[in-house]
Amino acid sequence: MLLMAFDSTQQALRAEMLLDYADIENDMCPTPKEITAGCALSLEFQEADLLEVKRIIKEERVDIHGLYSKEDGHYVNLEL
Repeated sequence: MLLMAFDSTQQALRAEMLLDYADIENDMCPTPKEITAGCALSLEFQEADLLEVKRIIKEERVDIHGLYSKEDGHYVNLEL
């Protein structure tokens, strides 16, 4: 699973709606304490959907804090 963190609740809810509309399975979850973001909400989604998620956030101009994968118990920021 990958994680998308946000700086605002509005952007988190917007991203959730856009991913739902695109039939991309996602789960809203609390932002891990390890990730410093302005919003307490994050979205988890399957790694297989990464390219489509990137396309959506770019085309729809969704403001995100970052995309993360969890490796060895730590979150690593993925390059957009």
